[in-house]
Amino acid sequence: MKQAAINLIPTPARESREQRSEIRFISSTLFALVLLASAALSAQTRATLRVGFWTLWHDKSVTLTAAGAKAQFAACEACDAESFKTPITLTADGDEVVYSAEGRPTRHTPVVEISGPVTIAAHKESETPRLPMRITAHKGVLVMAATIPVERYVERVVASESSSADTDESLKALAVVVRSFALHMRHGHAEYDLCDSTHCQLLHWHGNPSRAAAAHAAAMETAGETLWFHGAKADAYFNQNCGGRSAKPSEIWPAAVSKAYLSSHADKYCSAGGARSWAASLTKDEISAALSNAGLVAPGWRHLTVGRVGSAERGESPRVLTMRVVANNDGKEFSAEDFRLAIGRAYGWGKILSTWFEVHEENGNYHFSGRGSGHGVGLCQAGAAEMATEGLSAERILAEYFPGAEARDEESGRAWQRKQAGGLTIETLSEDDAAHVSEVKAAYGESESRAGGLLVNSDQLRITLRAYPSPTAFRDATLAPGWVAAFTEGNFIASQPLAILSARKQLRKTLRHEFLHAIVESVAARSTPLWLHEGLVELLSRDEAGADLGIAAEPTMTLDDLNLLLKTAATERESATAHREAAAYAARLIERYGRKQVESWVRNGLPESAMKEIGRR
Repeated sequence: MKQAAINLIPTPARESREQRSEIRFISSTLFALVLLASAALSAQTRATLRVGFWTLWHDKSVTLTAAGAKAQFAACEACDAESFKTPITLTADGDEVVYSAEGRPTRHTPVVEISGPVTIAAHKESETPRLPMRITAHKGVLVMAATIPVERYVERVVASESSSADTDESLKALAVVVRSFALHMRHGHAEYDLCDSTHCQLLHWHGNPSRAAAAHAAAMETAGETLWFHGAKADAYFNQNCGGRSAKPSEIWPAAVSKAYLSSHADKYCSAGGARSWAASLTKDEISAALSNAGLVAPGWRHLTVGRVGSAERGESPRVLTMRVVANNDGKEFSAEDFRLAIGRAYGWGKILSTWFEVHEENGNYHFSGRGSGHGVGLCQAGAAEMATEGLSAERILAEYFPGAEARDEESGRAWQRKQAGGLTIETLSEDDAAHVSEVKAAYGESESRAGGLLVNSDQLRITLRAYPSPTAFRDATLAPGWVAAFTEGNFIASQPLAILSARKQLRKTLRHEFLHAIVESVAARSTPLWLHEGLVELLSRDEAGADLGIAAEPTMTLDDLNLLLKTAATERESATAHREAAAYAARLIERYGRKQVESWVRNGLPESAMKEIGRR
């Protein structure tokens, strides 16, 4: 099949988080691309998920308010979307949605669809998810489902489920497990793929600012990777603290099928980091209400005890398998995990933290003492954090908790091949890309040479380049627009296929630019302005770059306008303009103060006086 034309154009701006589907990234070489026909690509993995929104609230009514000019509302699946200014109220009426607003007649519809910046308000809470959302009704309750890119979902769950104990490698392992859980398993929901609660994986729609950057890096550096076992996609679970021993799935979920890579085994890392112990007390009435609300057993029972499965009360871990209630001469049993979840939903998750417990009754009260937090199956977050602290990699963490399984590309099932060249790690899936490693190394050497005084110690610089096997895989994994060929975040570079870049005679130029970005970011002070990052890299990466970094063009924008455009550029033209202006300002700075001084300012911060001087028109 004939390949579609590919045109390369100048370097783009670094875009804001909002411009890149709310995931911050630093873009470089523009890559105008007409996608190859799907028949010419390998089978494409899923790019989006439908996630239930506010699933624990069971809202009967919500209010929609436009939070921007692009907010849109459609009152049926076949209806044209329209902008709106007046707040719209949606109310569930049986299995229909009633919508009303000032100046509109009240109407019933099976479905409402919204997109863009729409604020949703209910139960004294409001969110502006900025995602396409489908709203229906079921038995008098609104059912809201947002469509979210897989990698943005992974990032948000990792931010929601992780803690300050996690570091880079444990977060990368968690990201692979989160992605595998989302894509490889059915989760029991009819209206969406996953819910936003701990029933599936916790997702805070408002984000977690303290964890956002680390979660983003973990999702980006493992994008598209899921767990595989002997050539098949593997099930994956994680828990907060296994208490020092992991559980088999069948110990928690009686109908679960045994998996060789999900065994019960002692966890020395969880124990070393501090296996959690806990205690709780509940009255009989409290337990009775929780069990009744969960539909497990009606009130009126007399005693609660640990039950048996055959002759066993406990599994290998040794977690409780079932609980038993006795009323007169009759008894009823249900899984210990269902008991834990019933108590958690009724009184919060700080009561019965796991099914590894002892229980005794005293004067109508039940006292529990236990170990661990969560179901105990799969990856133990406490143990993974300890492993990362000890210097072990994400691959080693996954091997510990899923023996025999490994992270592979979700689309192809292939493992990423890694080649080392000094401080550079090149990751590829395609054999075609492997043929271009020499070009990559040449670009890396050129960037080190051009960096000059910026690169104080090249031996300490560590850069990872991940080349995706197709343009579609690159865009799905990174959420980058089609005109981006590659981008850099810290010491991580993602790129379109090396073979395509090489065929267009742009590989060395593109990667030289990205390696220079990585070098500048490795030494730049936090206060170094974005325009100086971008402008200096533009100058250093020019084909004719040398000792003289002067440039003929004079800047035409103010620094304030330039900074704004660098953060918000949404088109190729805007991005190219922003980079051209940044290069002009960087050249002006070098011409007035000298390259050596500017390099020092990059590392230590640009004085306000110098910024004012070059900003004068």
